[in-house]
Amino acid sequence: MKSATCKKLITCIVPRGHALQVLKALKDEHGITTANIYHARGSGRMTPLAWRGVGESSEKDLMSVVVDEADSEKIFAYIYEQAGIHQPHGGILFQQTVKATTDYSLPELPFEE
Repeated sequence: MKSATCKKLITCIVPRGHALQVLKALKDEHGITTANIYHARGSGRMTPLAWRGVGESSEKDLMSVVVDEADSEKIFAYIYEQAGIHQPHGGILFQQTVKATTDYSLPELPFEE
């Protein structure tokens, strides 16, 4: 089922360990649950690891968040601050339009002790 509203995909690449705290803050402060975190390895041309030698890399967190187009600028700025993108070697953040999305939710389950 396609979503009726326009959506944006915000992607964030930060040093390992930073994305989870941002994701928790997005859920607590903005109610956003349409996000994923995955991991990768890499290095940039201007990172401290680039000067050590060939083949060295650092681990990164990649976070992707789908938000309504109307909220995208506000959430983008929020992630920019929370993830520390504004600091040296803080990471990178970008967004793009998503042509179609599928709304999904988990079923209501009985409480387990």
